[in-house]
Amino acid sequence: MCKKPLRSFYICAMTSTKFLPADYTQNLSSTSFSYASPSNIALIKYWGKQGIQIPKNPSISFTLDTCRTTTTLHFEKRDNHKEDFEVKVILDGKHKPGFEAKIHQFFSRILQYMPFVKEYKFIVETTNSFPHSSGIASSASGFSAIALCLMEMEREMQPGLTDTYFTQKASFIARLGSGSGCRSLEGPLVVWGEHSEIEGSSDIYGVSYPYEVHENFKDFQDAILLVDQGEKQVSSTVGHNLMHNHPYAESRFNQAHENLAKLIPILKNGDLDSFIHIVESEALTLHAMMLTSSPYFILMKPNTLKIIEEIWEYRRETGIPLCFTLDAGANVHVLFPKNYKNEVQDFIKSSLSEYCQNNRYIFDSVGTGAIKL
Repeated sequence: MCKKPLRSFYICAMTSTKFLPADYTQNLSSTSFSYASPSNIALIKYWGKQGIQIPKNPSISFTLDTCRTTTTLHFEKRDNHKEDFEVKVILDGKHKPGFEAKIHQFFSRILQYMPFVKEYKFIVETTNSFPHSSGIASSASGFSAIALCLMEMEREMQPGLTDTYFTQKASFIARLGSGSGCRSLEGPLVVWGEHSEIEGSSDIYGVSYPYEVHENFKDFQDAILLVDQGEKQVSSTVGHNLMHNHPYAESRFNQAHENLAKLIPILKNGDLDSFIHIVESEALTLHAMMLTSSPYFILMKPNTLKIIEEIWEYRRETGIPLCFTLDAGANVHVLFPKNYKNEVQDFIKSSLSEYCQNNRYIFDSVGTGAIKL
């Protein structure tokens, strides 16, 4: 079942109250915190939301390793707390005023949970190991890194926070900046969105996948083929909103619930063929939702389709269990078990790199989550 009754909103509201802070008992002695937080790639896709960053269907993702955002959050006490938030964003060494409006909106959403954001002026110094806004989840890694830095501030002011509470609230806060950001704190598999068959799953924060995972899916590899490194013509925020009144929305939300249920035994028994079928179907369905939105739009490029066809042909000819998935963009993620790493990387270099912009691709693997620096 995917339709969320009004009761779901009340449950979310009641659950959110546990993240309201107690009185802060200590003053901050630090002046900055730093985290490297990874991107993630969804296997079951989230597309469509309600309220403030509440998903219309659950999703599950692999946490990546080398595709990371490294962020240092500098902060300094200020005198006038009544003024608007004071934030400066530096991306790859350059001042980016255009990103500051996003941080202001983010701070507005988290203010009741972190009232101290009004008391400090901030400098967000951040770098990505991958192109921004190109279909790799840069907003997810970026907001998860900021959320973790903010939680370090809260932990210093409110000692005694448990690790579980710290992680859950950091995921909750990241979600208010970027929905999929709540899946970028831990690894290797993270679930976001309430699902009847996944214990502890929640609409308001991500949880580590709690069940058995077969050796076939451990140390999984992800080669990211950078078909288009430019900014997307249609943002994910706009795309999500177009799921309101979408003619196929309810069927899609049901499908995601069903596919996640099917994935549980697959992850346990190591059935690579069934895994491939679900993952590729999910990727194509995501883009089918874009093609059938009103207005409709296309984020794939001609070379995206050429890569998909090459992957299918290579899999038929060799029997190697590689598959593709797509996020909200033109780039292609090639997923495969580690024991086929040499063969698949050679295939990418010899046959797929020509379809990448400037022959660029990234070899990554499943990771374990964010790291405090």
